[in-house]
Amino acid sequence: MRAPMETPVSHAPVRRGVYLLPNLITTAALFAGFYAIVAAIDGHFERAGIAVFVAMVFDGLDGRIARWTSTESAFGKEYDSLSDMVSFGLAPAIVTYQWGVARITEYGVVWGRTGWLAAFFFAVAAALRLARFNTRTPIDKRFFEGLPSPSAAAIVAAFVWFSSEWHEPGLVGLIVAFAVTALAGALMVSRFSYYSFKEINLGGRIPFAYIALIPLAFVLIAVKPPVVLFMMFGLYAASAPAWWVIRRLLRRPRPASASASDPRAER
Repeated sequence: MRAPMETPVSHAPVRRGVYLLPNLITTAALFAGFYAIVAAIDGHFERAGIAVFVAMVFDGLDGRIARWTSTESAFGKEYDSLSDMVSFGLAPAIVTYQWGVARITEYGVVWGRTGWLAAFFFAVAAALRLARFNTRTPIDKRFFEGLPSPSAAAIVAAFVWFSSEWHEPGLVGLIVAFAVTALAGALMVSRFSYYSFKEINLGGRIPFAYIALIPLAFVLIAVKPPVVLFMMFGLYAASAPAWWVIRRLLRRPRPASASASDPRAER
């Protein structure tokens, strides 16, 4: 009597998909960063600056939507990090390079290389900042270690956006532009603690008077967008170093009194 033939078991790999909505928004942020680079290459620096801020809006939405819809994934986290590197690392660096390096080179080769290195330093700092963020578990989720890359990109983009209105910025204006770029990069890899605003409950109740501040902020931004945005993110970038200095001053030991320091006072 023959043994029954065994049915072969198929071991076809199981195809795993990705969540559409949050990754679609991340793709929109990536596209905005890519467009900022293309616009800068074409000499449209105002559009490039706006595109960086558009990328910021999409970058702020993808994570929240993933949490609200319970569609968080390891793939989405890695994809978001790569998108951030393009939009908030490469894009601001290339925008600054395209706007300033060609002009500053006219003042000498050394100035041109200095501007080139400042733009490259920003890109490297953004990569290091993102790598540190992905590999370290925050001790206190209320704070970021180092200036977040979107905020650093906003400072650079707003400054170049505003500076693009200068027909001839001169050597001083170009030096300031690259100094701002390098300083924003340095703050990204610093150990200053920046408030993350993650504790703000968008669904909670707030005093009615605060509602009036929202349209006021939009009105101020609409009057002079690059200047107001640069001031907003500049103040945020300066807040952590300023608070660090204040705490250092408060912790300084008080000078001992004369009676305690002079042994003759005890006689």
